[in-house]
Amino acid sequence: MKQTKKCVLFLLLMLSVNVAGTFGQLTLTDCQTKARENFPLIKKARLIEQSKNFTLSNVSKAWLPQLQLKAQATYQSDVTSIEFPPQMQAAMGIDGFKVSKDQYQATMGISQMLWDGGATAAQRKMIRADAEADLRQTDVEIYALEERINQLFFGVLLCHVQLEQNQLLTDELQRNYDKIEQYVASGLANQADLDGVKVEQLNAQQVRTQILATRKAWLEMLGMMIDEQLDENTELIQPKLPQEAPANLIQRPELQWFEAQNRMLDSQKSLLDAALMPKFGLFAQGGYGRPGLNMLSDKLDFFYIGGVQLSWNFGSLYTRKNDLRKIDIGKSTMETQRELFLYNTRLSISRQNQEVQRLKALMHDDDEIIRLRENIRQATAAKLANGTATVTDLMRELTQENIAKQTKATHEIDLLMAIYQLQILTNHE
Repeated sequence: MKQTKKCVLFLLLMLSVNVAGTFGQLTLTDCQTKARENFPLIKKARLIEQSKNFTLSNVSKAWLPQLQLKAQATYQSDVTSIEFPPQMQAAMGIDGFKVSKDQYQATMGISQMLWDGGATAAQRKMIRADAEADLRQTDVEIYALEERINQLFFGVLLCHVQLEQNQLLTDELQRNYDKIEQYVASGLANQADLDGVKVEQLNAQQVRTQILATRKAWLEMLGMMIDEQLDENTELIQPKLPQEAPANLIQRPELQWFEAQNRMLDSQKSLLDAALMPKFGLFAQGGYGRPGLNMLSDKLDFFYIGGVQLSWNFGSLYTRKNDLRKIDIGKSTMETQRELFLYNTRLSISRQNQEVQRLKALMHDDDEIIRLRENIRQATAAKLANGTATVTDLMRELTQENIAKQTKATHEIDLLMAIYQLQILTNHE
């Protein structure tokens, strides 16, 4: 008995888990978040950050002591030599000095940068600016994902309300079919009238099939973008209609990308300035070879040398003027693109505001139109019962009432989508 109870409890638990998993709920915010997490460009953003850190680390290593090992063996066609006059040769017992033509040398050198004219700092600034520009470009591409998610989400919602209205129409048609069937039995209507209602039922069924197919396709696409399995049991929560339209203040990520591009161009100027500065450092070198530092000695010997080093390259002066002009042109081009983006965005915001106002105006009369259509349909049904109207008249009025209800439901979803599209255009809730 206890074992049976345990099995029943286990089955109930599994059933509850399956039901919870099947009848999941999703909000628009959930879909936006999951889509961003699943978007491949998110991985690119992480890679950009990692690459920046590695590059900065490499640049910083320029301040570490630099070691250099060098070895060579050479043969020369001529070497330095000194020959003494005969009287000196007799007195000293040697005829002069001469270095061997085959020479060998191995050296180990170390250098330490003391000041690089700001080149390392300029490179670090350039690396950060470049990575920031890449990240902001990624943000722009990821932000464009939100519009696609909105379209799919509200498309599914529109299918849902259309299915609800279709079900109401189907129920009403069935009630009328039952009434007409009674009229046929009592001789107040004929089979053609009943067939007319049946045709409308079949038309409603076809419309339902089309809506279901559209909803399935959009759910599959939405599921792929958020990396979840969605089906007809998934419930999308309709967002609440905002009390006020979003402010027209533009806060799009494109503006941050333009700013990042300008900072990157400014960092290029820093590199040009650093290229004009001298560089100071310490160095030391030790070695073993023939000859050593004493060029008149033909013996293998140890040697060393150390000191302070100054280097100053003036070659960048030749191209500096053109390089600065290229940077200025780049900044002007970026500013032109920014102004064009703002211009087009403001036009889109204006059109979207007009669309919001248009939909609100249309919705103002939707309820009254539906109320009047219901009255007309009920009056026509009463006339049909009295024999002063035909089934065709009733079907026409029923269709008009259903169109009015469908129009109201469509206007509600369209208004929601228009307002959220306005939020996307401004990035401002």
